[in-house]
Amino acid sequence: MTRLGYQIPNFTYPGVPADRLFDTIVAQAREADESGFDTVAVMDHFYQLPMIGTADREMIECYTLLSALAQHTSRVRLSALVTGNTYRAPALLAKTVTALDLVSGGRAQLGIGAGWFEQEHDSLGFEFGTFTDRFERLEESLHIVLGMLRGERPSIDGKWYQVRDAINSPGPLSPIPVMIGGGGERKTLRLVAQYADESNLICAPEDVPRKLAALDEHCGRLGRDRSEITVSLQTYACIAPTHDEAIADLDAYIERNPDAAARRDTLVVGSPAEIRARYEDLRATGVDGFTVSLMANGHIPGRVTLLGETLAPVVG
Repeated sequence: MTRLGYQIPNFTYPGVPADRLFDTIVAQAREADESGFDTVAVMDHFYQLPMIGTADREMIECYTLLSALAQHTSRVRLSALVTGNTYRAPALLAKTVTALDLVSGGRAQLGIGAGWFEQEHDSLGFEFGTFTDRFERLEESLHIVLGMLRGERPSIDGKWYQVRDAINSPGPLSPIPVMIGGGGERKTLRLVAQYADESNLICAPEDVPRKLAALDEHCGRLGRDRSEITVSLQTYACIAPTHDEAIADLDAYIERNPDAAARRDTLVVGSPAEIRARYEDLRATGVDGFTVSLMANGHIPGRVTLLGETLAPVVG
């Protein structure tokens, strides 16, 4: 399960043309693999998100990228953070995640959520539907995907999906952990309690205790052992050897990406000592670990290593 995950959400790097883009991504994944992270994740989007950059910024299809990163790493699990359920038929997703597990030597993780980026759906032709529609689709999808990953042959004649005796051969090399992302207390955390191994919370730190209480309640009602579920918190950081260098890295990023200015106050910024102290406080909210994005400066050599070495003791 994810105790310390490194997320790569940004593929626009200063001075890095398309023919060097993959090398820059690989360098981050390798640093994560060697510095204490247990998971490397990328977003499952086709347009860049408004809070990170403009829609036309570089965005690479996640499962192709993860399969390629599998050939350049040896230890970390590989995951979408998280798969948009609306983008793929469930049986295709099961086959895709299984293929990732095979090519990575058993290191695939399924991160999944209901989907939320309406502009992307409307522009590219994915059906968006209502909030209720998306969660109904997610639950039907989980029945199919999890059944196929477990070696079953699910048959479902649902409202949204229909499969008959769905075969997944070859199967995964080992059980694939399932993470459900989001912080909705009524729907998302109920799905976590019923189906998942991990909850990746997206919420303000002060809301964590309430989210955990909601998860506890769902587990109690469903008869699920709460201790079986790992809870990670999605976070954003900007680390450098000194406080001033971290601020300079962040300022340079926002200058290149003005849309990111609105996220400035959500980043944990500073030297290793400052970063560690803040994450120790976050750990005290009750989460088991973190997913961390270095969207401002992860492309700078050594920054991912510095973050991993700083935070590994916090979750160890």
